Amino acid sequence: MYLKRVMSYDRFVDDRLLTSRDALNTTQMKLKLVEIDEGARDFSQRFGRRVLVRKVLLTMKYSRTEEVEEVELDLELLENKLRKERLFSSSNRWVSANEIKNGYIIANRHLDLLADAIALDIISF
Repeated sequence: MYLKRVMSYDRFVDDRLLTSRDALNTTQMKLKLVEIDEGARDFSQRFGRRVLVRKVLLTMKYSRTEEVEEVELDLELLENKLRKERLFSSSNRWVSANEIKNGYIIANRHLDLLADAIALDIISF
């Protein structure tokens, strides 16, 4: 007997793909895409179709206390602030369309997007 599929496999996204954790598994983090730069053009064909991320919603869950904290981060503003203060920026706000699942950014890209916020001590673990 076969079971009827409710959702196709290509639309299913495992939560582990979207959640990043610290080394001791005390903090879990998700990034929801809030705003992209519509006017930005990616001239590099080598990386495929990419979008420039402007704002994300950072959701952090602390495993010990089950406390959930949400912060909206303007990555463009953070990048400009870091360039002004330290003359460079280490972030890469370009994200491939394949790395966005159901409005969330996959866990592999979290540190790349949050590098400036971590450098400015806006986010600490």
